[in-house]
Amino acid sequence: MMNIDFKKSNGLVPVIAQEYETNEILMLGYMNKEAFDLTIETKIVHYFSRSKNRIWKKGEESGHIQKLIDLRVDCDEDTLLVIVEQVGNTACHTGAKSCFYRSYFEDNKQT
Repeated sequence: MMNIDFKKSNGLVPVIAQEYETNEILMLGYMNKEAFDLTIETKIVHYFSRSKNRIWKKGEESGHIQKLIDLRVDCDEDTLLVIVEQVGNTACHTGAKSCFYRSYFEDNKQT
């Protein structure tokens, strides 16, 4: 079982969701302990919404969910990488519109 230190990061750990067939980055967000536990328990990726201050399952409105295939710790053990299978209506790519996406990839560019 993975031991994630949520206290180290003020209770929220960055999450990268990647499509297992294409390796495409689908979602960047955060999990708290409860969202992490729910993800493990249900095998469906849950995120913590900082703006709404609650846990939400990707696609609870659109019917588009992310089934958990694999879970890894990435980037010096402070980022979760979830490998997912997308299920449902349409792709929910946040891509470069996400502030986390921009800051993450600009801070971690390979030189």
